[in-house]
Amino acid sequence: MRTTQALKHISILATEGVFASTLMHAKDFFHMASLRHGKQLGLDLTPAFETLLVSPDGQPVQTFSGTSIAVDGALGATDIVILPAFWGNFDEVCRKYAQVLPWLRQCHAQGSAICGEATGAFWMAAAGLLDDKEATTHWRFAEEFSRRFPRVQFTADKHMTDSDNLYCAGGTTSACDLYMYLVERFCGANIAQGMARDVLFEVQRNYCPGRIGFGGQKLHLDTRVLQIQEWLETHFADKFRFEDVAREHGMSIRNFMRRFQAATGDKPLHYLQRLRIETAKTLLSTTRKSIKTISYEVGYDDASFFARLFRQHTDLSPNQYRQQYRHKSG
Repeated sequence: MRTTQALKHISILATEGVFASTLMHAKDFFHMASLRHGKQLGLDLTPAFETLLVSPDGQPVQTFSGTSIAVDGALGATDIVILPAFWGNFDEVCRKYAQVLPWLRQCHAQGSAICGEATGAFWMAAAGLLDDKEATTHWRFAEEFSRRFPRVQFTADKHMTDSDNLYCAGGTTSACDLYMYLVERFCGANIAQGMARDVLFEVQRNYCPGRIGFGGQKLHLDTRVLQIQEWLETHFADKFRFEDVAREHGMSIRNFMRRFQAATGDKPLHYLQRLRIETAKTLLSTTRKSIKTISYEVGYDDASFFARLFRQHTDLSPNQYRQQYRHKSG
């Protein structure tokens, strides 16, 4: 998991034809996180950061359903950019809002996280930010997206992608998981757990939200290490020695350790632990399996050791994590 960073501004882009539901969903979601974070910081009900609706010219916009929505201001410096879904001819939208693409490039260059929900990913691709990077969008627009942006590594079988601080979500449900991930990254695990408990309502998913945090660690040119990363994602629960993995991929253990850390920023053991813990988090939040069973399924025979390791990575015990994600009954 990335280190928690100070968060001051979130900008949610409003343009003509935006789906008001995706626009306001992001606004309400991050405002709730801001209030929770402010309370944790001793600010009472003062938000810890600003959540702003912005339009290219600072003027109100007419949404897809015809509602006029006022915004908080124009484009500016920000820590996170949210690009909600919109409806309309993208060429016309780009011509009308020519200032958006340079703004996105500048934000990315300054270190902002940029997130596109469904058609919102078109903005990122058009700005050239997704060239040679993995991305996704809503299935209805997948063919158009691939045709428009051939340099983007489009993936149809993932609901979310993470590439170099650039995030894509295929639809509303996956956007919710993406926003939860960002809350955990910027505000901390406790805020994210509380939000998940009260907002997600235990919707069952057929993908692993936690794995999103590994996408950015594949943006390197060491193909041998990339092969090993892909192997680990399949065999993370198996019993193996890194010496054997290195030898099977044509490297000495010393060379493997050096190259893996240089390429990913992680030591191999820490990377493996994170894979196992993120998988365990999903099992804890979406199944009723026992802690012992989950420990075994992610590769640890000793449930006590697993519990200690889980707390090191999340600041919560497995049971605390499960309780915070469990849907409140009556």
